[in-house]
Amino acid sequence: VASPPAVLLLLSLLGLAAAGKLLVVPVDGSHWLSMREVLDILRQRGHEVVVVAPEVSMHIKPSKNFVMKRHSGPITQEEMEEEFKAFLHASLEEGSSVERFLKVYQHMKRLGNLAVSSCEHLLQNKELMRYLEESKFDAIFTDPVIPCGVILAEHLSLPSVYFLRGIPCGLDFEATQCPNPPSYVPRGFSDLTDRMTFFQRVKNLLFDTQNLFLCNFAFDPFTKLASEFLQREVTVQDLLRKGSVWLLRLEFVLDYPRPLMPNIIPIGGVNCAHKELPQ
Repeated sequence: VASPPAVLLLLSLLGLAAAGKLLVVPVDGSHWLSMREVLDILRQRGHEVVVVAPEVSMHIKPSKNFVMKRHSGPITQEEMEEEFKAFLHASLEEGSSVERFLKVYQHMKRLGNLAVSSCEHLLQNKELMRYLEESKFDAIFTDPVIPCGVILAEHLSLPSVYFLRGIPCGLDFEATQCPNPPSYVPRGFSDLTDRMTFFQRVKNLLFDTQNLFLCNFAFDPFTKLASEFLQREVTVQDLLRKGSVWLLRLEFVLDYPRPLMPNIIPIGGVNCAHKELPQ
């Protein structure tokens, strides 16, 4: 598994002769906590980092290590905290795979609608968009689980570095044309491992049927938003395919092995704590 220094080496290629200018479109929560460490060290190495985020967020706060550009959003701070608490509670509840999936699905749908609205606020902010267009960034660094940064990368014609844990319904597999055989790669919420009996493989295959409607609610609104903003018909999958490097926050000690393409690099070490955690 690649270590954090390896991640920094990859991102340092943004500017070989001089420091690069990096546009960052993060996702709040634990996604941001992992990304922030990389940004801090990039700034220490001379790169200019500009972070674009909503005014209301849980963890994305200003720092001396990067420039923060804020835009308006659809909800208040209190409403956001309540939404995330409800989502985490549903995710950690015990019960059957089906029960857990249905509960998480409802909360993900709500959070997805808020994410689309927040992205729309960003893209409609003419002053901020003018700043981004005139700033001449070298690359964009984003978590594509919410593909707002992916849309921006296409609009600004920037190479993309993705920093992600995964994307619902296996869209990351499709976008990278990465093998995803149900006989080997366990699906989310299936409670299976990469060593399955025949009947477990059948069960794993059936879990793929959730993608028929899961992708629709998760990404169709972004497809519509991207098509309207870019003024041409595109899909989220079309835009994801243009990612230059996929930094996959998987730890194979905790996650099961899966096929990787040459531009997919596992960086599980970024998630590790730097000090011993309490019992």
